[in-house]
Amino acid sequence: MRTLPMAEISSVQRWLTLIGIGEDGPAGLGDEVKRLIAEAPVVFGGARHIELMSTVIKGETHQWLSPFEGSVEAVLARRGKPTVVLASGDPFFYGVGATLSRRIPTDEMAVIPAPSSFSIAASRLGWPLQETTVVSLHGRPIDLIRPHLHPGRRILALTSDSEGPAELAALLQASGFGQSELIVLEALGGPHEKISQQKADDFTLSGINDLNICGVEVKAETGARILSLSSGLADELFEHDGQITKREIRAVTLSALSPHHGELLWDIGAGSGSIGIEWMLADPSLRAIAIEASSERAARIRRNAINFGVPGLTIVEGEAPSALGGLPTPDAIFIGGGGSDAGVLDAAVDQLKSGGRLVANAVTTEMEALLLAEQARRGGSLIRIDIARAAPVGRMIGWRPAMPVTQWSWIKP
Repeated sequence: MRTLPMAEISSVQRWLTLIGIGEDGPAGLGDEVKRLIAEAPVVFGGARHIELMSTVIKGETHQWLSPFEGSVEAVLARRGKPTVVLASGDPFFYGVGATLSRRIPTDEMAVIPAPSSFSIAASRLGWPLQETTVVSLHGRPIDLIRPHLHPGRRILALTSDSEGPAELAALLQASGFGQSELIVLEALGGPHEKISQQKADDFTLSGINDLNICGVEVKAETGARILSLSSGLADELFEHDGQITKREIRAVTLSALSPHHGELLWDIGAGSGSIGIEWMLADPSLRAIAIEASSERAARIRRNAINFGVPGLTIVEGEAPSALGGLPTPDAIFIGGGGSDAGVLDAAVDQLKSGGRLVANAVTTEMEALLLAEQARRGGSLIRIDIARAAPVGRMIGWRPAMPVTQWSWIKP
């Protein structure tokens, strides 16, 4: 989509005006912005936005509907007619602008942002925003903060409501970060602004404004659950029954899968879910589907996904290849080491998109024979991974070899 220069865009084309407002309402807006709102025949926004601007709005008002898609359709129905949408702060920072721009070309919009709550919070705390981790937990699982819990990190987390700070404090305590400083910033920029600070272990604040953002100065206790930034996380971090791609093999496997921005992985025979979980931890844009026949293991995968801060991992309970039907086309596929079903491998090859990557591990001779045959037929690369760990041998130390793994990696033409 081409963005036209301002001189080429008529007021008819720019029929939609997105205006960011703060908790100070009209006081924080210039005269020109207030004029745009006053002259708008129709104004959309949340109940709070419309109430804040009630002294300025002259036209018809429409509060956001639930589900929100109904309001998007109502805005679209006014295409070509002057319309104002009110938003909190910056409409394109976890805001309504991102949703509307998926349906409305940007050259039909005029956007007037205000400072986001993250920007205001950073300025109140004196935290350089470029050095601060920003997380929106508004309408999202609180577990999304888990991968960011590293000693010395500063986090700004937007919560959903008045209960959010206490829930965050409880998560910090349970994960070994109870000594972290938790700063609650309420109703920023408005007359009811308030800032309070307590350690997560001692959190007792109540009556918190629904509009709040939490600053976290992360401090870890001994044994805190810190998720390494590299692949190959410690096996003991995962709940498993032995059906897990071991740490060193997992690191090599993730390297072979080579995740790229926005891609989807199928993890077939997911076991503990470790491959799909680490795939998603590599970047927030990545998605994964764990396919697992055992209901017990599927439940375990779900718990692991929550504990690793990737609750968006999709779990399909069923046996491949039948369970693969109807799933979205993957960019990469991983097949674990215990199987030997040629039908699963054939189905995976068929479903993989052109240019997609398939990685299969073998620990049994039957599965290894299958991979050797596939490599001879289709090409790709084969490697053999041998790991030995030091262990006591009587009063001395010796090497105990793990089962070797044969790995086939292939890119579909």
